[in-house]
Amino acid sequence: MKQKPDLSKRISRPQTIAAAFGGFLKLFGHSASDADLAARWDEVMGSEIANAAKLSGIRKTKNKKFIISVRAANPAFALSLSYMIPEITSRINKYFGFDAVEKIMIRK
Repeated sequence: MKQKPDLSKRISRPQTIAAAFGGFLKLFGHSASDADLAARWDEVMGSEIANAAKLSGIRKTKNKKFIISVRAANPAFALSLSYMIPEITSRINKYFGFDAVEKIMIRK
């Protein structure tokens, strides 16, 4: 039997609308998909990351997490993208409303 989320807990830091709405949709058994992430990549990542990295692939693992492949817009951005991995992971997790990223791979 599925356990219902505890709605009495308040998150101490502000959330994005996507993170809050993602959690709300999960209550009804619906969630954002990887195709939604691909379509809204620029919006989810923001202009700084979206200009440096383009989404090149999404794979779902057996444990329902994602392996995200990004391609650097310019090979010179590959190193700076490696420093942005925690921010990219955080934004994707906020979009889905749960810890969705298993690994991020940077392609040159």
